[in-house]
Amino acid sequence: MVDARGLSCPVPVVMVQNAVKESNPKELEVLVDAKVCVENITRYASSQGYEVDVKEVDGGEFSMTLKKKA
Repeated sequence: MVDARGLSCPVPVVMVQNAVKESNPKELEVLVDAKVCVENITRYASSQGYEVDVKEVDGGEFSMTLKKKA
């Protein structure tokens, strides 16, 4: 899990990039608290072959699930 709440872009994207490079996970959960982070991480994840599911959890916080496409 990558918890990037409270951090401004591009830091959350870099954290996700590092997690993907280190372990190439089939699934990765990411927590962020800015819509722009959701957009940037979604763009990056899609370019790496991940499907992205986004859920708004607590007023302005988002839980993102990245799943590797088969």
